[in-house]
Amino acid sequence: MRAFLISKWSKAAVVLIGLVPIASLVWRAFHNGLTANPIEFITHATGDWTLRFVVITLCITPLRRLVQLPDLIRFRRTLGLFAFFYGCLHFTTYIWLDKFFDLHAVWIDVYKRPYITVGFTAFVLMIPLAVTSTAGWIRRMGGKNWRLLHRAIYFIAIFGVIHYYWLVKSAVIRPLTYGAIVAVLLLWRVADKYWPRSGATKTAPVSSQPQKAQA
Repeated sequence: MRAFLISKWSKAAVVLIGLVPIASLVWRAFHNGLTANPIEFITHATGDWTLRFVVITLCITPLRRLVQLPDLIRFRRTLGLFAFFYGCLHFTTYIWLDKFFDLHAVWIDVYKRPYITVGFTAFVLMIPLAVTSTAGWIRRMGGKNWRLLHRAIYFIAIFGVIHYYWLVKSAVIRPLTYGAIVAVLLLWRVADKYWPRSGATKTAPVSSQPQKAQA
């Protein structure tokens, strides 16, 4: 397993897997598979995948320690950037296909509709994380400041769940499931900080890991 994780093909495989959702949407678009309301379908699909990739990114740290595979850290930046990519698609679908770039209407929505307010806040928080995901930014900011900034992913995950929950109103099973997973991942971090297990895998020095969302 470790041999594959450190091979040059492993990141390529992660990238290909990360592109599957957008490829599926394109395929559906060319085969009339976007339902009777394609804008709503695309908006929901890209929103779902944004939250999924945020959750998967959060899973990397506990997973690499629990299964003793520290090399999983190599994929965290890529997964985090995919979360931002699908977040951009989600926001673009809303502002373009739904609002036709009517910025005044967008601002009214952000101001008056709470589920859009928290969703927009989560998206804005993702921007500095994506911008500072490189090794160069780690050096410029310093490891401590960089880690502090990238803890914003916790708020992104929470706001994403709230956005989803308030959006669906009655069909809350899926957002509650995401919420439970996020709660477990955050509680694990609290437990790991205050009651660390002896012999747990240590995180590599921050200067050597240009990963999105140090978490």
